[in-house]
Amino acid sequence: MILNNKTQYIVDAISVSPSMGETEALNIVKNKLGKIGIQPKDYEAVIYKKSVDARKKQDIRLVYSVAVTLEDKKLGKKLTERLGARTANFETIEYHYGDRAMTERPMVVGMGPAGMFCALILAEQGYRPIIIDRGDCVADRVRAVDKFYSHAMLDTDSNIQFGAGGAGTFSDGKLLTRINDAKCSYVLDTFFKFGAPSDILIKAKPHIGTDILRDVVDNILRRIQELGGEVIYRCRMLSFCKMSDGNIKVNTTKGDFVCGDIALALGHSARDTYKMLIDGGYAIVPKPISVGVRIEHLRQDIEQALYGDFAGHPALGAAEYALSDTKRERGVYTFCMCPGGEVVGAASEEGGVVVNGMSSYARDGRNSNSAIAVSVRPEDFEAMNGSAALGAIEFQRKIERAAFVAGGRDYSAPMQTVGDFLTKKCGSHPTKVIPTYMGGRCKIASMDDVLPEFVTEHLRYGIMSFDKKICGFADESAILTGAETRTSAPVRILRGEDMCAIGHENIYPCGEGAGYAGGITSAAVDGIKTALAIISKYKSMY
Repeated sequence: MILNNKTQYIVDAISVSPSMGETEALNIVKNKLGKIGIQPKDYEAVIYKKSVDARKKQDIRLVYSVAVTLEDKKLGKKLTERLGARTANFETIEYHYGDRAMTERPMVVGMGPAGMFCALILAEQGYRPIIIDRGDCVADRVRAVDKFYSHAMLDTDSNIQFGAGGAGTFSDGKLLTRINDAKCSYVLDTFFKFGAPSDILIKAKPHIGTDILRDVVDNILRRIQELGGEVIYRCRMLSFCKMSDGNIKVNTTKGDFVCGDIALALGHSARDTYKMLIDGGYAIVPKPISVGVRIEHLRQDIEQALYGDFAGHPALGAAEYALSDTKRERGVYTFCMCPGGEVVGAASEEGGVVVNGMSSYARDGRNSNSAIAVSVRPEDFEAMNGSAALGAIEFQRKIERAAFVAGGRDYSAPMQTVGDFLTKKCGSHPTKVIPTYMGGRCKIASMDDVLPEFVTEHLRYGIMSFDKKICGFADESAILTGAETRTSAPVRILRGEDMCAIGHENIYPCGEGAGYAGGITSAAVDGIKTALAIISKYKSMY
């Protein structure tokens, strides 16, 4: 990365003990540079990334990457050749404008990461977008969720799935992604700018925490309004159609709007919108998904298993894991691990039970939880009303309804100890690990009554496989709650290279709900790309 005629280089793999930390990492780099003739007066050095190497419990290490900024290119060449440093790669958003005059404002449907970042980019460039969501602002969402927890009264429009910030608002706020896109750094910088902790800029596995993320979401949406955008809550899109002048009329629960372009930043739970698009002839296909359960252990047990004598060390934080096994017919993996968190009720339809995970920034709760999910292929669905995509949705829905019945039909979650699950028994009460779902709103049941047989059999195999990697993972006192069905969107809305839905100019499916992302950061990046595609058609507003 070039900054004011200076170039930034990254020196990787600086390993120190947890008791040492950043100062020692910088000293090591200083000594390395000194040995090749680069003196402190020649450069500036800061921590770039930080991770934990827990492969050897007897020797846990903190591993740093250090950013070294140099003006002298000859010294930079020495740095790359002698120390194997690499040039930093950051994304600066470049805008390429079209030649059309925008006659109507763009609309963004959905306030998850894709929708927020799409609207933010549009607003920053003066296009004054309208962003709508069927759910509430953050504060009202929290009240709706609290009411659901205390009185089992589900608001199907405002809940853990729908509303400001999307499903991520009630999560761990993980920002880790597998996509290799330089725009990820822009996303992290933006979250920090709007109130996220500074350590998300250096941690290899950054997270914000649901408690802080809620304020960040409010700040981003407020900024969109300050820039001339319009933020409308409790506004569900019912239909839309193209007008004779090429613009689009959008029918919503708050009346009709006319817009020039629509970004469909749907969440993965917008099932009625999926059906509306399918009925309207949009090209939508099912995609592979996964379903399973949430598993809970004591946080201290997971930390002991992963960190050994270093468990509880303040420099390490709560222990995380990501496990997978693909040796059998179907893959089994852990997903959305929430250290020191809780299992939450994520239903968005009446008569269904859905679980998810959530944790605060401190991650200091008694339990740690994670989804354990089994791969489900499109051939596992039966087409519904001639649509394989609707079959994918119905596959999820059938499991959620079974969980509702097994939980006692009052939104309690079916719960089973790992010991009972592995031995195909049912009836044991929680002992060491107390379930956290909706404050303990659980009913002892068998997961075999909730999930298809191929899922439960692979879950049993997966739990035993993971126990070989993390001692105690299959502890009989660990708790399972179900059902985890919303790991990703069950469908993909097909789009072309111009980011438009195939055969439908001005309609831009984006984010996780459209099948093009898998988490907060990747969804935000897709929202940015969508905004840039819209901007590329129109004249600059400045």
